[in-house]
Amino acid sequence: MHKPSSFDGLLSRRTALQAGLLGAGWLTGVPGALQQARAAATAPDDQRILVVLELSGGNDGLNTLVPYGDDAYYRHRPKLGIRRQQLRVIDDHHGFSPGMAGFERLFKDGRMAVVHGCGYTQPSFSHFTSAAYWHTAMPNSGEEYGWIGRLADAIDPKLTPNFIVNIDETQTLAVRARHHLPVSFDDPKRFMRKGLYEERALLDTVPEAQSQDSASLRFIRDVAISARESSQLVREACARYKTPVDYGINALDLNKVAALIDAKLPTRLYYTAFRHNAFDTHVQQAELHQRLLTYASDAVSAFMRDLERIGRAKDVTLLVFSEFGRRVPENTSLGTDHGTANHMYVIGQPVRGGHYGTLPSLTQLDEGDNLIHTTDFRRVYATLIDGWLGADAQQVLRGRFEGFPIFG
Repeated sequence: MHKPSSFDGLLSRRTALQAGLLGAGWLTGVPGALQQARAAATAPDDQRILVVLELSGGNDGLNTLVPYGDDAYYRHRPKLGIRRQQLRVIDDHHGFSPGMAGFERLFKDGRMAVVHGCGYTQPSFSHFTSAAYWHTAMPNSGEEYGWIGRLADAIDPKLTPNFIVNIDETQTLAVRARHHLPVSFDDPKRFMRKGLYEERALLDTVPEAQSQDSASLRFIRDVAISARESSQLVREACARYKTPVDYGINALDLNKVAALIDAKLPTRLYYTAFRHNAFDTHVQQAELHQRLLTYASDAVSAFMRDLERIGRAKDVTLLVFSEFGRRVPENTSLGTDHGTANHMYVIGQPVRGGHYGTLPSLTQLDEGDNLIHTTDFRRVYATLIDGWLGADAQQVLRGRFEGFPIFG
């Protein structure tokens, strides 16, 4: 297991097409997606994949990986603080929430890197705004494209069909790209263009090209064909996939990611989320938060076991993050309010597990009783871009951010 020195400081044609084709979970690649994706099945299974899981709503990091070794934690949280004997202890300072057996096992097996104190300067306490900053990796900038989208454009200039997959009800900003068209869907069985039964034959038929067609019309026709093929590929892959692995109560769509990986799609970038601001725990947090964390831990652990079962564990790294943490003191409603710095988790067989970054102080808080971040979250993105996917992080992030030695 990697142990950083002194915790490393710690312990030590786009808008119109999207409006017309994406609104119902109907997505696109580029022409010939189905045929090219099936051809990719013969390629070696050694291409590296990044999966991103967002815990939406602002997960309370202090009650996820609890710093039980710091008395200040219990002074700030006399009722919400979780006692050491209840925790899944991983070292002499930290323990995971009681239901997080999966995370405890991954950490102790050396397959989880915990990066402490992640945030950014001039933090926003708005879910929408802060999420946009994390999605674009460009705080306070108004950036149009997501960091995953820019990453796809950088590492795949050939515009491979189905290179990005976003599993959600709506497409996240993180995957929006200048050149790539992400595949975006929720329920694979319903991943097709919506329409009345009487319209089905027309929707499923693409008119043949005519010599007098304009370039725009040809492009739209090609995108429609590609969208139909992509949806067919996703439906077939998910329908065929059977696994004995139990993902728990909420699989967080990671079982769908496993199905697509097993089907050998050429996808290198997957994005999913624990949806609907689930972690926005302002009131009566204790039981709800522990339950949510159990669901997330079970799903992530199952995903890792499933990857081993299908022989792809060496190819996949998972990033888990939330758009901000929670305020350090508990509130009068026995919850926690919007905060700042938080953990980020990098998980997978290729990961050098351990603690990275610098622990933020629980006694030296900002004027709003929030943690002062010690790690720019883009350092973790840079680690994944450079260290895992072999791309130019400075180009993608439009700035230089020092990575961590998470990958050997």
